[in-house]
Amino acid sequence: MENIPMVLSTEDLSRLKYAKDLLENPGFAARLTNIMGIPIKKCFNYLPASWSDSIQNITKKSLHHALDLAIQTIDHAERKSSRDFLHKIMVATSGGIGGAFGLSALAFELPVTTAIMFRSIADIARSEGEDILRLESKLACMEVFALSGNSNKDIPSEVGYYATKAFLSRQISEAAKYAAERGLAEEGAPVIARLISAIASRFGIIVSEKAAATAIPVIGAAGGILVNTIFMNHFQNMAKGHFIIRALERKYDADSVSRLYIDL
Repeated sequence: MENIPMVLSTEDLSRLKYAKDLLENPGFAARLTNIMGIPIKKCFNYLPASWSDSIQNITKKSLHHALDLAIQTIDHAERKSSRDFLHKIMVATSGGIGGAFGLSALAFELPVTTAIMFRSIADIARSEGEDILRLESKLACMEVFALSGNSNKDIPSEVGYYATKAFLSRQISEAAKYAAERGLAEEGAPVIARLISAIASRFGIIVSEKAAATAIPVIGAAGGILVNTIFMNHFQNMAKGHFIIRALERKYDADSVSRLYIDL
């Protein structure tokens, strides 16, 4: 059996540090606060009390839509780099339209935005050597929606990225086993529903922050563009970090990469 190298090269160690920086700093709410100059907690005052359940339902539907997209339309064109700017423009446009019509447009805007984001995530995955026609890679793309970043420097890094991976590991494993036998297309399948629910429980927090920001009465189309650009940038960063880690885990062994990540 070939020996697996336990020490990363200088270049790969730099990539690991870069990935950790992307994955652990800072969260979406912190970025919104820094750019908009308004604490995100104050923005929640503009959300109707009944919107919590609505946001979760919209989030789940958007993730199902993204999963359908993964099944039906992802191609395998070879690209050395991802088209991040193009996808930012597309998401900014949908955010501008949503911002013009206010909070009520979220049910229509979020599925479109999530689908574009999935295409961007898949593009980034492909640029890091993933075969996105493989089931494992498609599920890894879905996993990105659960990554939130971590702006608290006092919390150990293992409760950030790797804690999220551990949280999803059972659902990912069950979905992969089921899909290998029957495919991912059965939306009503309990294992697929559990995976979507698990991801939605994390993704929904960030969607709530996005909704709160766009609920400000004066936000308008320009504000919607800004919020969606930050939204997209956050998940592109999460995707880059996630798929750099996966590339390193393919080259080395996963346990060594995770230990080095935590120790950095």
